Amino acid sequence: MQRSKGRPHGGGAGQESWVEPLDGHDLVPAEEAGQLRYDDPWYDALASGWGESAGDGAQGPAVVPSARTEGGAGAAAADVYLEVQRSAAFQEVRRRYRRFVVPAFVAFFAWYVGYVVAATTVPDLMARPVAGAVNVAMAAGLGQFLSTFLLTWAYARHARLRRDRAALELRWDTQELTRGMNGGTS
Repeated sequence: MQRSKGRPHGGGAGQESWVEPLDGHDLVPAEEAGQLRYDDPWYDALASGWGESAGDGAQGPAVVPSARTEGGAGAAAADVYLEVQRSAAFQEVRRRYRRFVVPAFVAFFAWYVGYVVAATTVPDLMARPVAGAVNVAMAAGLGQFLSTFLLTWAYARHARLRRDRAALELRWDTQELTRGMNGGTS
């Protein structure tokens, strides 16, 4: 079997497997291809060492860093976030969000399902001409696109006018509370 670039493709027992890098360099053995370079954009310094081999082929112990910092500040920060979540201001932001999203979802979903059901059950209605070569199905299909853009605009406007300021104030309050717990540093 041949690769698309004309190089032979190994495919049997006892043959080395090769990995072809995307940057145009030469082929490298798969064992070496698994080694991450520090200039690799997908390299996660925080996760380095998790489940990587210890060099002798055996898996090293998986070391997961603790989410809590010294002195139990992680537990105290969790308490701050729980306190903010229970606050009246947070509940009001969530209420405003739900008041817009739930009816908008129901209306848009009903409009979409109605379009699909009408297209499959009453093809004679959908085939009626509206203007020239444009029929009801085409007009309703274009209406789907138009309603998507209108719903996106309405959502962004609602968020800007009714939720963003309150959410930003909650964010700043939460950061101030957690910053105060960490001794003025974040």
